[in-house]
Amino acid sequence: MNIMDIRQMFPILHQEVNGSPLVYLDSAATSQKPIQVIEAIDSYYRQYNSNVHRGVHTLGTKATDGYEGAREKVRKFINAKSTEEVIFTRGTTTSLNTVAASYARANLQEGDEIVISYMEHHSNIIPWQQVAKATGAILKYLPLQEDGTISLEDVKNTVTDQTKIVSIMHVSNVLGVINPIKEIAQIAHQHGAVMVVDGAQSAPHMKVDVQDLDCDFFAMSGHKMCGPTGIGILYGKKQLLENMEPIEFGGEMIDFVGLQESTWKELPWKFEGGTPIIAGAIGLGAAIDFLEEIGRDNIEAHEHKLAAYAMEQMSAIEGMTIFGPKDASKKAGVVTFNIDEVHPHDVATILDADGIAVRAGHHCAQPLMKWLKVSSTARASFYLYNSEEDIDRLVQGLVKTKEYFSDVF
Repeated sequence: MNIMDIRQMFPILHQEVNGSPLVYLDSAATSQKPIQVIEAIDSYYRQYNSNVHRGVHTLGTKATDGYEGAREKVRKFINAKSTEEVIFTRGTTTSLNTVAASYARANLQEGDEIVISYMEHHSNIIPWQQVAKATGAILKYLPLQEDGTISLEDVKNTVTDQTKIVSIMHVSNVLGVINPIKEIAQIAHQHGAVMVVDGAQSAPHMKVDVQDLDCDFFAMSGHKMCGPTGIGILYGKKQLLENMEPIEFGGEMIDFVGLQESTWKELPWKFEGGTPIIAGAIGLGAAIDFLEEIGRDNIEAHEHKLAAYAMEQMSAIEGMTIFGPKDASKKAGVVTFNIDEVHPHDVATILDADGIAVRAGHHCAQPLMKWLKVSSTARASFYLYNSEEDIDRLVQGLVKTKEYFSDVF
């Protein structure tokens, strides 16, 4: 990978922030967009803006081809068996809520178990809390090891014959932990449970093969993988999706509407009511083309290298605590940290003054913060356009931050 050539494709990176060249280290929150994606969206609105599946005119046909062409690109990207298993949503949150509202509420009853972990994003906690309240199911949490990883032995001890759903994030947005989803799915299936995967932090950074993982549902977001905001994917095994009811009703998702009852279209359209996210899907398709050209193996290797370099350099700073596995090969390109006696928001503010963007807060993972015994942390997250020079700037900024607060106190 030629990082300088890749960076040239991202217009937003060619600017100064607060008088310094921008160093963007917040890709776990949202990634930046290459010119190919921006141009694809611009071309849709400029040249063939039209609704899909409805008209027979030229613009409508071209828009439909772009929209459904993007679905096929997603299918290949995650190796789904069929485009019938690929549903466009607003993002990972909507995808997980769809599984919870449509599948779980219809299939769970009092005493059934839902198993998640302490590291989950709120989007993979709150929907299951609501399902438990509505059905009388029991929400159980997998314990974590000291370094924040999940032990398969703990999975075996937690998942029982009463467990109906296991929902785990593929990669932690805080710890960077890469969870053994394939093995967890095997355990879940041995007990007759359905495996749900939050893939928001894995799909952008590594190869994902839903058939190899044997997950039943997989949720992901376009904006974290160089695509536009407001578009995401719910993958589901065809048999499960066919037996699920849609949760949004209206145009596009119907087959026949009578005065008293209606019937639904076949998959995947029965879950895509109303005018869909056409420009978003086309932009996501362009993002997939871009990532495939770079090579996801290359991206993953690059991020492991950056994480290892960052952890090595940051560990040399006195008073630095880095959360999660110390072995960079066990995690994605995320380094979450705190500096003794300095609030994470202060760290992020001082870094921002030098044009360095990091995330500070609870990262939509308050149960994990409680498990870590902190209220919040700072987080640097890397992507294909970051370099070791970016990390050098980060380390310089952290040293400056520590010196500033040492002088103050």
